Amino acid sequence: MIRLVLILLGADFIRTRWPWLAITGLLWSLMGAAIFVDALDGVSYFPIHVFGYLLLIEAVVTLVVSSPRPGASTVLRKARGAAFLVLGLLIVDRHHAAEVVLAMAFGLGFLVDGGFRVASALVVRFPGWRLSLLTGVFEVLFAGFMFEPYPTFYAGTVPYCIGMGLFLSGLGLFRQAVRLKRLPTDTALSVLLTQALPGTQALALDPRDATIAGDLVVHVWTPAGSVADVVPQPLVDRYIAAIDAKGVVSTGHAALVCPPDIYASHYPAIEIDRSGGDFIHMLRATAENNVEGRFQPSYAEEAAGWCDSTAQVRFAEYDRARLVAFWRRYREDTTYNLTHRNCSSTVAHCLEVALEGYVVRDSGGWRAFVRTVFNPELWFAAQLRKRAEAMAWTPGLVLDYARALHAAIHPAPWGWASLVDGVVRAWRYGKLVWRKQPIPGIEAAAATLDALRRESKHGP
Repeated sequence: MIRLVLILLGADFIRTRWPWLAITGLLWSLMGAAIFVDALDGVSYFPIHVFGYLLLIEAVVTLVVSSPRPGASTVLRKARGAAFLVLGLLIVDRHHAAEVVLAMAFGLGFLVDGGFRVASALVVRFPGWRLSLLTGVFEVLFAGFMFEPYPTFYAGTVPYCIGMGLFLSGLGLFRQAVRLKRLPTDTALSVLLTQALPGTQALALDPRDATIAGDLVVHVWTPAGSVADVVPQPLVDRYIAAIDAKGVVSTGHAALVCPPDIYASHYPAIEIDRSGGDFIHMLRATAENNVEGRFQPSYAEEAAGWCDSTAQVRFAEYDRARLVAFWRRYREDTTYNLTHRNCSSTVAHCLEVALEGYVVRDSGGWRAFVRTVFNPELWFAAQLRKRAEAMAWTPGLVLDYARALHAAIHPAPWGWASLVDGVVRAWRYGKLVWRKQPIPGIEAAAATLDALRRESKHGP
């Protein structure tokens, strides 16, 4: 999650505040190590039950208070509330069985995630796969530590996980802050962290390109939505590939539109439509699987030759000048790789460049940093990004990632904020009614309704 947080904070924020970021990361990791070590003897000073009750209160408030904006952000909030509710109930339950259930659940989660990392690193061989392989092995070993009862017989499960999470995230923040302390001007931080461009990561920004001509739109053709007579494969045909009745594999497609002249749609020069065995061979993100690619001219021409996109995600505010500079350099290389440099990775890179530094444009400083770090929708987007980097960007992942980013940068009010705001408004309206004073907006609405009623009665 640290990388995504830094991207949304932007290079300017990191360049001027890297010492404080490094100190924060170091203190964060030391606190995590202290919580982990404290739980090893079975007598934990960490207020675990207080933490559980806080989770329960937050879960209830999140589930009860409805969001004023239905959509992806509301769905993510409700999912977070349900997860906090289950976790809080297990934490406050003093029965030993609850501790065992928590240990098995966390252990299984680490085991699945670690196994996924190991398998993806060995099969795909993406850039940085060795570090991902070591991380996966570490997660598998930690899962074994969670499964076995020694040394606290499952009593320290939650402090172990909290401490390890704080330690690793703080270490990541410290490492990135020190690494990025000498960022040159006009550096594309997202490009630097993802190595999307060869050579220098600085972009030649032109202020004349900053004018926004319209919404930035992410178009996605999901695998299942772009194949006729698809063979049902839950999750697989949503995120990886769909297979039709003849055995032909389709991976879907993703593109990005930024008016008036940017259409990021990366496609192989020769159509890749292979059998299952050839498709598995193409998963390796090595130079031997690089093929010549091409960039589609426009959405209208691509949709006319194929079909309309399955889903769209719109962004009204973004950094167009940075996106134009990035796209100008990116399209100089037409190389296409099914897992490393494909249509979906192209869209993901463009989207991150366009949103870089977004959270500090209106309200910079540490308030923006804290708000970003504790944004639950951003946490979900970071998990999607981690999966994509460990395997490959696919149209399904890009669609969910774009929706999660949109929900993160335009978040619905937190449960507590919505509850307090509702109580305050009810109190104000109650006082106006008690004092027999007019409620703002009510008289204007009544006058409008009376005018419409008279107009409909007398005719035009």
